Amino acid sequence: MYNKISPINTSEVNRLTETLMKGSSSRYQITVQVAKRAKRFRYEEFDNPNPSEVKPVVRAILEMSDEVTQPELIIDEIG
Repeated sequence: MYNKISPINTSEVNRLTETLMKGSSSRYQITVQVAKRAKRFRYEEFDNPNPSEVKPVVRAILEMSDEVTQPELIIDEIG
């Protein structure tokens, strides 16, 4: 299960991560948000009988980059 190759392009994930970091006033705050979301995804996988092949951190980065490009999706997780 853990040896499968991710269908996500790593250079695309790196580009999205840089975009998230550049668009934020605080790198620390973005890092904390990604970590919290990844932790939530990890615990959701325990409840899901069909876990995702995408790692929780990558999934969090992809979701957060979508929120940056589509502001109507933003969920306030700070606090």
